[in-house]
Amino acid sequence: MTTLEVAATAPSPSRSRVIAAFAAVYIVWGSTYLAIRYAVETMPPFLMAGARFIASGVLLYAWARRRGAPKPTGREWRDAVITGVLMLCLGNGAVGWAEQRVPSGLAALLVAVVPLWMVLIDWARPKGERPRALVIAGVVVGLAGLYVLIGPSGLTDGGAADLVGALVLVAASLAWACGSIFNRYGARPESAALSTGLQMLGGSVALVAIGLAQGEGAQLHLSQVSMQSWIGWIYLVTFGSLIGFTAYIYLLKTVSPAKASTYAYVNPLVAVFLGWAIAGESVTMRTIAAAAIILTGVAMITVSQGRSEAE
Repeated sequence: MTTLEVAATAPSPSRSRVIAAFAAVYIVWGSTYLAIRYAVETMPPFLMAGARFIASGVLLYAWARRRGAPKPTGREWRDAVITGVLMLCLGNGAVGWAEQRVPSGLAALLVAVVPLWMVLIDWARPKGERPRALVIAGVVVGLAGLYVLIGPSGLTDGGAADLVGALVLVAASLAWACGSIFNRYGARPESAALSTGLQMLGGSVALVAIGLAQGEGAQLHLSQVSMQSWIGWIYLVTFGSLIGFTAYIYLLKTVSPAKASTYAYVNPLVAVFLGWAIAGESVTMRTIAAAAIILTGVAMITVSQGRSEAE
């Protein structure tokens, strides 16, 4: 049974389906960082991501409408475009650009600070809720890990290019968090699949526009795209977007948001391992120490959120 079929089944899910969905989100989303690295080897990053989300968005939109989801309203389109630009263009698109400079495993670690930003943004918004002491402690711990990873000497070799890529990834995680908070309170279709499809379509337009503005059209030569890059791109469309996102949608309907969000600190572990095992990326003691600190901070936030939901 495909993930799309799982997401469409009736409530009271079986334990095996929940486990399968968690496995998809943990492993598939963790592996997308390596797929992005391969894709951008011979594809311009913004056009690559734009084409990825156009394909995924069209498929999700068509599938949701075929399943009976009503046509989205103008307000739903507007908010989906805003969310898509923040999350998929400024967030995911920037990851593709940065992975030309930063190894995929380190990229995943930096993006893992998304839950930290979400806590701070949700607190800073009008009528925002003050986080618990454990959450604040988690933010401090996570930011300390970030400092260890990209502190004054930069990443791994201390090169300026690596530091620029790392800072872009921090900005990308902030954009993704802003989009997530906006999506939480904005107008969206009842169908989560349709909502995701709209966001992908909106984000893809912005990605293509940025890519063309940067001259990526002249850099893209389909005859020179390697088979490795094509495989990475196809993997991103099918597994990363269709299976990964729909599995996450299924989990949001089935388990608590705190449990579903545990992907944030499992993905980096998967990405670092795959980068080391498949792409030969180096893993230093500094990387391991920073990973432990960052993921501890994210775990503290997630545990606190889970307790507040249970009360």
